[in-house]
Amino acid sequence: MARLALLSVSNKTGLVEFARSLQEEFNFEFISSGGTAKVLQNAGLTVTKVADYTGSPEILGGRVKTLHPRIHGGILARRDNSQDIMDLQNNHIRPIDLVVVNLYPFTETIAQEGVTLPEAIEQIDIGGPAMLRASAKNFTYLTVLCDPLQYTEYLQQLRQNNGEVSLQFRQQAALKGFLHTSEYDQAISSYLSNQVSQNQDSKQQFSISGTQVQSLRYGENPHQNAAWYYTGATRSGWAAATKLQGKELSYNNLVDLEAARRIITEFSGTPAAVILKHTNPCGVALGNTLVEAYQKAFNADSISAFGGIVALNQPIDAATATEFTKTFLECVVAPGCEDDAQEIIAAKSKLRVLILPDLQNGAKETIKVIAGGFLVQAADDILTETNKWQIVTEKKPNQKEIQELLFAWKICKHVKSNAIVVSRDRTTLGVGAGQMNRVGSVKIALEQAGEKATGGFLASDGFFPFDDSVRTAAAAGIRGIIQPGGSLRDQDSIQAANELGLTMVFTGNRHFLH
Repeated sequence: MARLALLSVSNKTGLVEFARSLQEEFNFEFISSGGTAKVLQNAGLTVTKVADYTGSPEILGGRVKTLHPRIHGGILARRDNSQDIMDLQNNHIRPIDLVVVNLYPFTETIAQEGVTLPEAIEQIDIGGPAMLRASAKNFTYLTVLCDPLQYTEYLQQLRQNNGEVSLQFRQQAALKGFLHTSEYDQAISSYLSNQVSQNQDSKQQFSISGTQVQSLRYGENPHQNAAWYYTGATRSGWAAATKLQGKELSYNNLVDLEAARRIITEFSGTPAAVILKHTNPCGVALGNTLVEAYQKAFNADSISAFGGIVALNQPIDAATATEFTKTFLECVVAPGCEDDAQEIIAAKSKLRVLILPDLQNGAKETIKVIAGGFLVQAADDILTETNKWQIVTEKKPNQKEIQELLFAWKICKHVKSNAIVVSRDRTTLGVGAGQMNRVGSVKIALEQAGEKATGGFLASDGFFPFDDSVRTAAAAGIRGIIQPGGSLRDQDSIQAANELGLTMVFTGNRHFLH
């Protein structure tokens, strides 16, 4: 007797060619639901509609098609169980050898702007997941395929094994089926959870799953295994970036690239460049041109820039590309690259160059793993509104100085706490990162800035608990300070700033980064 395959797919990529091979080479017969049956029939293939096979019409506008004992009995029957075989015979049910199912495009639907809840609800597949799970459960006796990329390997199995499929392949395919339904259910539950409430602390469950982009050579260190995954139905973010050239990306590259992306998104319009090492910026600058911004960022700390990660907010031009060839860099990311610039960069064949047009599109939440669980928080993407700042000193900053303070504040937000940034002329001069006390970060940033600190500005991600940092900054020539405020001894810092002729601004918002 011919083998029976059930084909019911939303994604019909490669389906006709696959079905033709099954029918012509291996004598498969098909049962299919609505749209899938129509596609196969239009291609000249013989197919029995599910409604004709079950004797039950599709009802409720197509909501019920495959939920029938003749379908699920054929899927779930154990071929070596005499009672199961008797049940099939008594109910005129044929065993099904192959189930090819993929699901309604729920995630693609909810990604569209303006989609209503009723529209999303209609894209929740019921029969598909039921068939996938039933088939995956019974992988000992049949094969389930949920991805067009599996078609070729399945045919190879048939051709190489005299029309049979190995148990190992069936089990792997079953696992893929369960992963597919798991991701699908997660997308639905996440969507409905957001419909109920937008507040993270009201969510009783939080799930995350991903599809592997690639395995990585190793993680942070050679003894650590690592892999790269993307979330969602389609590739986005770094998984959708175009790599123009260079070696494969490493775990550390990707972590640094994301940190650099977050900083560069702070700046639009004016050309900006970020150079980063170990997730901390070593040089950030704005310029009248892109090459000027890059040169200023590089000169801010040329020693640390060696082997750094570069992010730009404008397409790479020839002048900037030429600067890249003058030193060793790990990666460069930009929203585009001009043709002549690409030719110049090609001389540095190992330099990884990525194009990510939508640098602004980042994660709305951050996740950290802890023992026995994980933490989830909203991304630190609060808008900086200078009109809400509190100028607490007798000396008031002018508009140009406000912009300089804003520049330093934006950078400080992306430096590991305790974080101090010294800047002038829209360029970082010194960065104190990750110190156990704020005074230590202040000293590091000022020492790095050296004489250039004179007339500069200092940003602190948290308040000053004492006035010692204010006095240290003033002694180095700093003329303006920006900090959140909120210390019990704020008045001491304000008094010191007034005494020493500094301006000081309180933002009211802290920006710790751990």
